[in-house]
Amino acid sequence: MGRLTSIAFLTGVLALTGCMGGARLVQVTDNGGVVTYPLKKDRESIYSPFRSEALKLIEEQCHGSYRIVKEGETQGVTRNSGLDADDLLTSRRFWGLQFRCR
Repeated sequence: MGRLTSIAFLTGVLALTGCMGGARLVQVTDNGGVVTYPLKKDRESIYSPFRSEALKLIEEQCHGSYRIVKEGETQGVTRNSGLDADDLLTSRRFWGLQFRCR
């Protein structure tokens, strides 16, 4: 399973449990990890208000110095917006940042 696929899976699990709000640390490794945050609009990846929150989480995890090694949109989550099967489906999109601590 690829890293972004892993991110998408973890993001899906968090979203389905109702835990998504802002940036979240979804994977931790010995020397880094992955942070995701929701996208509210098209073309919002680096201009998202949640990006600074994500970078702060990375800085705290690395105690300062880090390097972003990969970033991109992760697979979104689609769910029914109500109890009736005829209700609209809503989608949430997420941006992932894979990082390494220095």
